[in-house]
Amino acid sequence: MFLPLVWQVNKSPFSLLGSIRTATKRAGGTVRNHGGSPGKRLGLKKFSDQHVIPGNIIVRQRGTQFHPGQNVKMGRDHTIYATAPGFVRFYKEKWMSGERKFVGIVLDRGEKLPRDEAALGRSRYCGLVNLGPAKSSQIPPARL
Repeated sequence: MFLPLVWQVNKSPFSLLGSIRTATKRAGGTVRNHGGSPGKRLGLKKFSDQHVIPGNIIVRQRGTQFHPGQNVKMGRDHTIYATAPGFVRFYKEKWMSGERKFVGIVLDRGEKLPRDEAALGRSRYCGLVNLGPAKSSQIPPARL
């Protein structure tokens, strides 16, 4: 009577070892960088033929993927921004053995960059000068 019970216990492979616990979740491994920092929102902010005013950011970048052209400047973090109102233009120029990408501002929508200054003359923007019609008002005399 004792032998048949032992035989039944030995039929199970886990009987001598006791119960074995199996994993309900498999090992997932580790993650590099852990997604710790948010995105920096780099890239183009204004596209070709879009109207800009002075101070508008055109490109946020790391390094100089785009170089400043006419009527734009570059900040210390390589951000390119407008210095005159107008329309954005992107163009390439030969530079040493390769090409460089430039961003510029034209004052009229139909213009192209790079500008042919010999044929068209210089493009000028005077931000502090009122080019509208002058008022014909007299200056009041100074009081003593």
